[in-house]
Amino acid sequence: MRGAAGGALFGIPLLYTMEVWWLGAHAPMSHAALVFGLSFVVVALLIHTAGFRRSRDMHWSDVVLDTGKAVALGVVSAALVLALLREIRVDIPLTEIVGKLAFEAAPFAIGVAVAGHVISKSTSEEGENVSSDSDRRGLGGTLADLGATMIGAIFVGFNIAPTDEISMIAVASTPFSLICLMIATLVITYGIVFEAGFGDQAARRAHEGVLQHPVTETTVAYLISLLTSAGMLLFFRNIQPGDPWPVIVQHTVILGLPAAIGGAAGRLAI
Repeated sequence: MRGAAGGALFGIPLLYTMEVWWLGAHAPMSHAALVFGLSFVVVALLIHTAGFRRSRDMHWSDVVLDTGKAVALGVVSAALVLALLREIRVDIPLTEIVGKLAFEAAPFAIGVAVAGHVISKSTSEEGENVSSDSDRRGLGGTLADLGATMIGAIFVGFNIAPTDEISMIAVASTPFSLICLMIATLVITYGIVFEAGFGDQAARRAHEGVLQHPVTETTVAYLISLLTSAGMLLFFRNIQPGDPWPVIVQHTVILGLPAAIGGAAGRLAI
């Protein structure tokens, strides 16, 4: 869960880049294999330098094993998101699928490795950085979470909202794929905040603020992210008030995935 959350935080924006889709779709298998190889080397160097485990005493066999896990998790995570966005489907050639995964899995794998370093560092410092949680309770804590969600959603989504990728994904989407995307967004953001172990996770679960139960907080934060996404799309005229409501819903839900991930990161930061 920690690896997938780190991969999502690092890799989701690149999944909304049509140039990467096209590059992967037209890459020969030899080029895709080279990209996979370079990704393996980069992740291996990151794991060896920053540390994937809590212990810094790592042999190269451990590095290779952990790198294989990180790259594999990156491939699986990227494949799931690309499938939700309908950029990989059963009716497209295998070479195109492999090419897209080669380019899109790289940032996910790096995010997996970075997540391992962050969690080991935060765990080791947990006893040293204990702060008062009194200001995180009640209405004040809830408002702080909602504000951080909106800021994080804008921080990530503002670069994606004006692009044509949202409309391209919307054209290929179906009601079923949109429902799956919404469910996946809720699961990913819940995992980032409450299961991945980033920051003081135990303290977050202990919050007693209004709507700060993990399930209700995740749901309300997602609604805030969707409203923020709709606002950004209107700002950039990617949707307009006169558009049919299915079009507005499609665009909003599609942008809602990176926006909600940004919102989850924002809640972790406060």
